[in-house]
Amino acid sequence: MHNNKNKIQWRLARSLLPALLLCSAQALAINDEIQVYTDDINKPGEFGLELHMNTTPAGRSTPDYPGDSVPRHGFRLTPEFSYGLSKDFEAGLYLPTVRDADGSFSASGAKLRLKWLPVKPAEDNPGWYAGINWEVARVDKRYSDSPVTTEVRMIGGYRADKWLLGINPILSWDLTPGYRNGGPDMVLGFKAGHDVAEGIALGVEYYSGIGKLNHPLPHSLQEHTVYLVMDFDRKPFDFNLGVGRGLTDATDQWTVKAIFNVPF
Repeated sequence: MHNNKNKIQWRLARSLLPALLLCSAQALAINDEIQVYTDDINKPGEFGLELHMNTTPAGRSTPDYPGDSVPRHGFRLTPEFSYGLSKDFEAGLYLPTVRDADGSFSASGAKLRLKWLPVKPAEDNPGWYAGINWEVARVDKRYSDSPVTTEVRMIGGYRADKWLLGINPILSWDLTPGYRNGGPDMVLGFKAGHDVAEGIALGVEYYSGIGKLNHPLPHSLQEHTVYLVMDFDRKPFDFNLGVGRGLTDATDQWTVKAIFNVPF
């Protein structure tokens, strides 16, 4: 029975991985949640709280559209509440906030998500993982020119004894009237980490973006950022820290990010 289950999981992973790889050159980092989804999922009935925060010491200082919150010297803090619905499903709620360089502060709406992770290794065992996360958001102009959006994030990768690989291609649509033309944006996050001590892993995360799927931006206008990251997991302390460097003129030069898991 166990072997049959492993065969089913491997077949599902093989069916999802080609789609993941086809999207691997297309991506976009979002400033309230700079994260690659891996095989983490709450147990049934388990609540979780993460604090996502990031700041941009050097980056864009002019708005892309009226009402845009420019990244330079801004600070973004987003609590993420999560709840395990079953062994394969998890619900989440994001409440993004932003403090601009001038000191103004705003709570900027909400995002709801549903994660489905049917393929994952047994706890503390190596193996493939694969799933999908669906999200719908209603935020103000500080975060998005189109306040109402939705996205489908594919989740895939492999966890070994000391290595973790993950990839998140994302399809994102604007739902606000007047912004629905042009098709979806294609986005990608990639993560590779290696354990260097018990509960401590070092690695890289890479985020890039080409714009609309049917109308890619010129390379000089695409966003490409690489982060050096550390994952620390020694209970009760569990956090991710990263320093990102932009690789194109259209990308913020430096971004510092952190994700803290708040224990209950």
